[in-house]
Amino acid sequence: MKPCLYGLLPRCEQLFLLSIFFIVSTFIVMPTYAQQVETKTIKADFMVKEINRTGKLTFKRTLNLSFKTSGYLKELNIDEGDSFTKGEILAQLDTAELVAEKNASYARLSQAKREVKRINILLSKSLSSQQALDDAKTLVATTRASHKVAEYNLTKSLLIAPFDGVVLTRFSELGELQSPNQHVLQLAAIDNNLVVRVALPAIEVNSIHLQQKIDIDLSPFGITTGTVSKIPAIANSQSHLFSIEILLADLKATQVVVGQLARISTEITTNQLAYRLPIGALNSVDKQGRALIMLKRDGSSELDSFSQQAFTIKQLSNEYIYLSALPNDMPITVITQGWQQLALTKAKNEAK
Repeated sequence: MKPCLYGLLPRCEQLFLLSIFFIVSTFIVMPTYAQQVETKTIKADFMVKEINRTGKLTFKRTLNLSFKTSGYLKELNIDEGDSFTKGEILAQLDTAELVAEKNASYARLSQAKREVKRINILLSKSLSSQQALDDAKTLVATTRASHKVAEYNLTKSLLIAPFDGVVLTRFSELGELQSPNQHVLQLAAIDNNLVVRVALPAIEVNSIHLQQKIDIDLSPFGITTGTVSKIPAIANSQSHLFSIEILLADLKATQVVVGQLARISTEITTNQLAYRLPIGALNSVDKQGRALIMLKRDGSSELDSFSQQAFTIKQLSNEYIYLSALPNDMPITVITQGWQQLALTKAKNEAK
């Protein structure tokens, strides 16, 4: 039997060492009761409301260009989607008729001036009247005004870019007869002209003010900051929502895709008091819709110092839960982690 006993001895030592290792590792890995419980003292403060909405990136202002006078479209130097710089000639009419009208008005003006000189000479010889001289001077004034109009119409035969921008729409073709009420091009400035339009209900619009900074997520550009530039006085008659505008002053149209969706987010401090707790502190919700929270209070023993209390929920988000509070309410000490173990232990003790 001795050879057999000596042969089993190494195996026994292995089992013994394995048992010791298991016991030691269990004490090291498993946390103690005190390590599982985390508390946080929270005082009542003004509630912060989160607004998260999706809007559309668009131009704040657009401009429709038209010719002042009629004529055939002779030049069109730009198309939809093309960029241009301030002062660039975008389109031009056939000016033959306008040049002829300008020359004719100039000839009439020259004739009227000569007539005034002639009547002055006749009047010095008592061969004309003051009435004739006055009529001649009136004719000079009217023909001069007609000549200025002809010159002005000639200058307006060109469509000149009033700013650096981009063409959104082209409404006409080369050779097409233009009229004063007919649009040729629709333009938009590329600088200080991008806004995000977002529709908000009345309860959220009341919390927004002009020049307020709001974070905007523009994929794939990333997060940028805009400024509220417009808050309408009345809601849309169909949706009953208020469409606000958030200006992106530091962003150019060439950096993003105009028309894409944009996500806005902001926090607004209200005049309502509440306790703001991490969402992990929420135990459950009772039948009345109140939040059940584990609080720490003074007691005779460690377990008796914890109790569950119901609060009215003011607001709920992915990160925080806001509980109703009054101006004179004292700070509360909340169990933010480990309340599950406390509740279980307390239930077992009550069952005994």
